[in-house]
Amino acid sequence: MAVSAEDFDHRCEPCLVIDQQIEAHGFCVDCQEYLCKNCFSYHQRIKATKHHHLVNKDNMAKHAVIKESDECTEKCQVHKKEVIKFFCPKHEALGCKDCIVLDHRACDIDYIPDKCTGIGDSAEFREVLRELDQKVNEVEDIIKLAACRENELDSCHDRLIKEITMFRKEINDRLDQLQKQIQTDVDRKKFTDKQAVKNVVETCTNISSDIKQRQSRLQDYKASQQNGQLYIILKQAKSKLKSEEIKEADRSLEKTNMQYTFEQNQDLEDMLSRQNAFGKLALSSSL
Repeated sequence: MAVSAEDFDHRCEPCLVIDQQIEAHGFCVDCQEYLCKNCFSYHQRIKATKHHHLVNKDNMAKHAVIKESDECTEKCQVHKKEVIKFFCPKHEALGCKDCIVLDHRACDIDYIPDKCTGIGDSAEFREVLRELDQKVNEVEDIIKLAACRENELDSCHDRLIKEITMFRKEINDRLDQLQKQIQTDVDRKKFTDKQAVKNVVETCTNISSDIKQRQSRLQDYKASQQNGQLYIILKQAKSKLKSEEIKEADRSLEKTNMQYTFEQNQDLEDMLSRQNAFGKLALSSSL
């Protein structure tokens, strides 16, 4: 009956790197690493490890030292159920055994539990802390600059709104002045024409009154048979009939016969119809 990987007490750790689940049959005290038969034999042959202290399966438990501080517990972001135990120096990538098999099979891989001892006292640790401190200072400088920039933006905005408002007031004041001038011209024209109409009415009223008076006197002198006076009044009436007063009054009235209209300034109308007639927002390179 086949034995599953779950039934193993210990697995060969070098073989785990290449995703092979092989039961451990020995242990290297120096490497603190479980080995299968093939890796155990290979460990004895190569120059770098042939002098290591190797023990068989029965004595593995006596020599295995489990350092909790060297254990890896961080879960892999890609393979959620696996723990990160390896680092690829070539690609500067952390990964679990699945990552190593899939993406870094040909790379020279660091096994983290072997490499992490004393990492807190290393130059790399100190250098990273120094660089992190430097980054924190850089971030804080940017935060201060951002706060300053926020105040500058508020000031710039307030100044811009003030300029827009002042410009609008100048336009309004100028338009009010121009409107007042036109209205003054309109009022003057109205007054002049109404005065002309009034004069025509007065003239025509006087003419009418004079004619009626002459008619009355002609009738009275005829009735009283005062022929001498009748003759004089009759000749005066005929002379009056030749007068141009009525025609002149009519001509004066005709001059007032016009419709007032307002012609808008076409240039101003065209300008206001443009998109940026009032102005536009201009951006400079910096505050």
